Amino acid sequence: MLLLSPLFVAVCIAVKLSSPGPVIFKQRRYGLDGKEIQVYKFRTMTVTEDGPTIRQASRDDSRVTPVGRVLRRYSIDELPQLVNVLKGEMSLVGPRPLPLRDYQLLEDWHRRRYAVLPGMTGLWQISGRSGLSFDDLVRLDFTYLENWSIWLDISIIVKTIPAVITRRGAY
Repeated sequence: MLLLSPLFVAVCIAVKLSSPGPVIFKQRRYGLDGKEIQVYKFRTMTVTEDGPTIRQASRDDSRVTPVGRVLRRYSIDELPQLVNVLKGEMSLVGPRPLPLRDYQLLEDWHRRRYAVLPGMTGLWQISGRSGLSFDDLVRLDFTYLENWSIWLDISIIVKTIPAVITRRGAY
């Protein structure tokens, strides 16, 4: 985090200058064993009088700020989740923690994905992200759970870098 602190400062300034509202967006999600956690992200959308909207952003969503568009493309908006990792609520690699609205869509057998810490990156991120269906996400999570090893985690971390740089599946 120390190495990333200059980037954090620059992003905080850019977000604050680009639109009114907080720099950090907090969202409740489910973590290990289905326990609610607060996930942190740099804010990428405008804030309405009612607060940030919960609806998932689409490719050309007018709520996404110009700075937010760049942050999303390169997954820089996710970096505050390193705080979640330091707090022990998340891991670097694992199934993504789903928003509460998506958790409600899960069938009971899907909830096995909460037997491990959620991760900042995982098979979904390196396999296409937003270009994949919800069923693909769940399938990739179970592939991860059934094949977990330290080498798989290292492989996912290494493959995350080109996935982020090429912006594959990101918007």
